[in-house]
Amino acid sequence: MNIIEKNEKAAQTFQVEIVETLSTIVDVVAEDKQSALLKAQKMYRNEQVVLYPDDFIDTKFNIFQ
Repeated sequence: MNIIEKNEKAAQTFQVEIVETLSTIVDVVAEDKQSALLKAQKMYRNEQVVLYPDDFIDTKFNIFQ
């Protein structure tokens, strides 16, 4: 049997989320802002806009127990 001494903490397992943010700006011709957003989303989903490692902005770490 393993006995934990007073000053020794038991090891735990944690889930750590790693979020990388990539960003780029694209020019979209549209009648209004909403149409421009929809067109940009469609372009992204159709892989007409691809983000690369050079577009890296930030990394965040979030911990869950």
